[in-house]
Amino acid sequence: MSLQSSRREHIAGLGPWFHNLHLPDGTQTVPDHPFGDFPAFKWQHVARAVPEDLSGWSVLDIGCNAGFYSFELARRGARVLGVDVEPLYVRQARWAAREYELNGSVDFVEGDVYGLLGSDARYDMVWFTGVFYHLRYPTLALDLVRRATQRLMVFQSMTMPGEMRDDAPPDVPLNRRELLLAADWPKMAFVEHRLADDPSNWWVPNATCVEALLRSAGFEVISRPEHEFYVCRPVAVPEESSRDLTRITTISTARG
Repeated sequence: MSLQSSRREHIAGLGPWFHNLHLPDGTQTVPDHPFGDFPAFKWQHVARAVPEDLSGWSVLDIGCNAGFYSFELARRGARVLGVDVEPLYVRQARWAAREYELNGSVDFVEGDVYGLLGSDARYDMVWFTGVFYHLRYPTLALDLVRRATQRLMVFQSMTMPGEMRDDAPPDVPLNRRELLLAADWPKMAFVEHRLADDPSNWWVPNATCVEALLRSAGFEVISRPEHEFYVCRPVAVPEESSRDLTRITTISTARG
């Protein structure tokens, strides 16, 4: 067996892979990925919206998968912590970090966004892509991410077809609830069973809803570099959201 064949077998033994990583020797982890060169083709657009020099920045990559984005951010000088609920992806990311010789810049652990509930950790950047629509408690997660973000947050979610529309009115009278049926109302569809044969897909917001959710959590969208990607900076958290999150955190701490 050739060295190249042996290497491909080793990579296959770590699979299945979702991130197609281009390893230093030219080998790819998923060269026949059904989405193409994923997520590299996404990064080509998003990279321009992220500071080229991240020296001294701390980054939290939530739902890191095999670590593609973690590695790209580490190459720009960041110190990155990647977390994922899937042990397989954490093993893949740790193995790839050794291949890239980035062990001093990245670390990978099992975990999820709700782990921020009892944490005081703060990060210069939070990378929060490919996760939101898999969550049972998405707005809680977004509030937790806002509290952990100091400079920038990169967000992505699967969305319904359609473009961004006008903002919703500041108030809706009880007897005017038909306004909620308007095509431009922020909406998030609930998936009771499956979407794309995936039982972990729970929510699909429209683009208007995504931006409304981000604003309500205390983020300002500063760029949209790629379809469904939003680069945000933290602003003042709405009083209601801050109060609710404080109450939830207090209950969690007391039970812990």
